Amino acid sequence: MRFIFDTNIIIHLVRESPLKQVVERDFTPFSNENEAWVSAVVLGEIRSIAMQNKWGAKRLDRLNNYLSEFIVLDLNIESLHQRYAEIDAFSQGKHPTIPSNFSARNMGKNDLWIAATASLLEGTLLTTDSDFNHLNNEFLKVEKLS
Repeated sequence: MRFIFDTNIIIHLVRESPLKQVVERDFTPFSNENEAWVSAVVLGEIRSIAMQNKWGAKRLDRLNNYLSEFIVLDLNIESLHQRYAEIDAFSQGKHPTIPSNFSARNMGKNDLWIAATASLLEGTLLTTDSDFNHLNNEFLKVEKLS
C-alpha cells in the first residue's frame, strides 16, 4: 500500500507522540510491503517548522532519519500540475465536470500540493487535518487520525 504523509503526521513521528504508535501499528508505512511518500513541499514546510520552533540536535536527527525513509515526489511533473488545478477548481465549486455538494473551500497552497500528490500516486493520505475531508473518495483516500 502507498501512504502519503501530511506534514502534521511527520511532526507526530518526530515528537514521538502517541499518534506515532498508531501510525506505525495500524499502517506500517515503513514496512517492505508498503511505500511512504511525501510531496516535495512537505520537506520545506517541516524544515521551516523545525527552524521556527528551534528544534534541537536530537529532534533534528530524528527528523532527518524519518525524511531519509520517504520517497519524495518532485513538483516538476505536468500530471501533478493538472491534478492540482482539478482539486483547486473542485474545492472552489468550479470544476467543469465534477459537481461539488458543498460551499467553496479555500485550501492552503501546500495542502493542495499534498492532495495532488496523494491523488496522483493513488495512495492514502495520512493527516490530522480536516481540510482534506471534502476530497475523500473523490480525488484520494484520506485517513484522518486524531
